[in-house]
Amino acid sequence: MPIKVANNLPAIKILEEENIFVMPEDRAITQDIRPLKIVILNIMPTKIATETQLIRLLSNTSLQVDVDLLHMKSHLAKNVSQHHLDTFYKTFDEIKDTRYDGMIITGAPVEHMEFEEVDYWEELTEIMDWAKKNVWSTFHICWGAQAGLYHYYGIHKRELDEKLSGIFRHRISAKYHPLLRGLDDVFMMPHSRYTESIPEEIYSNPNLDVLATSEKAGVAIVADKTCRKIFVFGHAEYDRMTLADEYKRDLKKGINPKIPFSYFPKDNVDGIPDKKWRSTAFLLFANWLNYFVYQQTPFDLNELNK
Repeated sequence: MPIKVANNLPAIKILEEENIFVMPEDRAITQDIRPLKIVILNIMPTKIATETQLIRLLSNTSLQVDVDLLHMKSHLAKNVSQHHLDTFYKTFDEIKDTRYDGMIITGAPVEHMEFEEVDYWEELTEIMDWAKKNVWSTFHICWGAQAGLYHYYGIHKRELDEKLSGIFRHRISAKYHPLLRGLDDVFMMPHSRYTESIPEEIYSNPNLDVLATSEKAGVAIVADKTCRKIFVFGHAEYDRMTLADEYKRDLKKGINPKIPFSYFPKDNVDGIPDKKWRSTAFLLFANWLNYFVYQQTPFDLNELNK
């Protein structure tokens, strides 16, 4: 799928080297079609890496996608230049009168804090409430999934005994669910988090379906009955070396982290990990775009809130 992004976004060069078709704005305006409009609320500190990972996955169908990048006005990003944000990102004030086919809300490294303690929590809840009438389907990732479940359904999170980090086996719970179409009965996906949404509260909520679980990582994928809200607690979007970078970062901080589970070959931290979740990631995002965005969104986005 051709992905339309802002001219000169750093992700363009990386993805073109992978033979992924990325369409700059000046070429896209010549296309006489109705593209899907996707907004990515990127609250990860590694903004350039995360935007590249997600745009890569959104490229895997024949649909054209226009991508807007959104950041929090109420939070000062420390790991990306203000020039990058000013050039490629928008604030909620700039997009709140726009309607989108789909939205992605990323994770964020704020798990040790209560939701209400996060400095941008009020802005995030405003965006999630806005999305109910202005976005057809929203894909929540990791902490973004925990935040969504808490805000929409009052489902709490709790601290794990230790950081859950590594590549874990998952089993499909909802065998014929379109979001998981094409995935093997058992599939791999990375996790990197200190908390979990309380499983008992998820299972007891009649508005939610558990789609996939892991013996070691717990509940992994949840959807509401309409699939207008998707919650994925893992990081299917991660690159090969993302967990390695996080592990080395934690070492430098003196956290003394455990080696990510089933990740480095023979737990040799100098080795190159096998990427065992690539097909899962592409299928998951392609299924979301196809079955719950493209096939269900009204052609006229002005009809979203009717």
